[in-house]
Amino acid sequence: MVEGESGLWSGDELDLDAYLARIGYDIGRDGELSTDLRTLKAVHRAHVRSIPFENLDVALGRPVPLDLKSLQAKLLGRRRGGYCYEQNSLLAAALERIGFRVAGRGARNRTRGAALLPVTHALLVVQAEGEQWLADAGFGWQGPLEPVPLRDGARVEQGGWTFGVGTEDEGIHVLRSLRPHGWTDLYAFSPQTLYPGDFTVMNHFSSSHPESRFLGQVVAQQPGTEVRRALVRQTLTTMGTDGVTEERVVTVDELAATLETDFGIEIDDEERAGLERVHAAGV
Repeated sequence: MVEGESGLWSGDELDLDAYLARIGYDIGRDGELSTDLRTLKAVHRAHVRSIPFENLDVALGRPVPLDLKSLQAKLLGRRRGGYCYEQNSLLAAALERIGFRVAGRGARNRTRGAALLPVTHALLVVQAEGEQWLADAGFGWQGPLEPVPLRDGARVEQGGWTFGVGTEDEGIHVLRSLRPHGWTDLYAFSPQTLYPGDFTVMNHFSSSHPESRFLGQVVAQQPGTEVRRALVRQTLTTMGTDGVTEERVVTVDELAATLETDFGIEIDDEERAGLERVHAAGV
C-alpha cells in the first residue's frame, strides 16, 4: 500500500472545477471521476498536456511557495506553469480530492551522465486498482505522459514514447526511457515516503542554492505526444518520437513570444522585462 494520511496534500481545499477547467478535463466527454486507473491516467495526461514545466519565478529571484492557495493562484488562476514541487503538489491535491491514496518520493536525476546528484526531484506514487503507479507531472520534457506501473520490469508505451521501471540494490527504483540507442535512465528513487514538508526542503535548495541549475537561466519544457520541447538558457530543442532533435537559438526579442507560443506560458510586462535581463545575461 502507499503510505500517507488522508488530507495530507490539502485536497479538500482544491477548487476542483478550476483545476479540471485548467487541464481541459470535461466530465461529460472524458468520464466521471473515480479512483480507477482510467481516471488516474486521464487526469495525469491532461495535466501534463496543459500545465508546462517552467522555472520563471526562480529565474526572477522570487520565492516559490508550495501551499495550495499559492499554487492555485499561479498555475490555475494566472495560467502559469511550475517545476516539480509545484506540479506534483498540485497533482497530489487533485488526486487526493478525487479519492486516491498519494505519497511523495524523492529522486536523483540521472540524465546528466555519471555525476552523482543530490535527491532534488519530487514525484508521486499513487495506489490504483491494487497496484502502485509512478505519477509525475514535473519532470519536464523527458517525463511520462501517464502513470507508469511501479514494478520491476514494467514497460509501457505512451503515444510513441516508451518508459520502463527497473529495481536496483536497496530497493531503488529507476525510471527509464527507451531511445533509438537503447534505454536511458531518467532518475532513481528509494521507496521511502516523503511528505509536503520534504518537498519544501528540496524546493528551498532548488530555488535558492548557488549550485541549483534553475538559477540564472530561463527554463521551460513540455512533453508531448508528437514532439517534446525544451528551452534551456538560449537554446530551444525539439525532439520527435524517432529521437531526432532540432535546436535553434532564441534571442531576447523572441523570448516572450516563444514562451507563449511554444509553451502556453502567459507573463506580464514586469516578468517579461526581468526574464529578458536574465536571458541576455546568459548569452
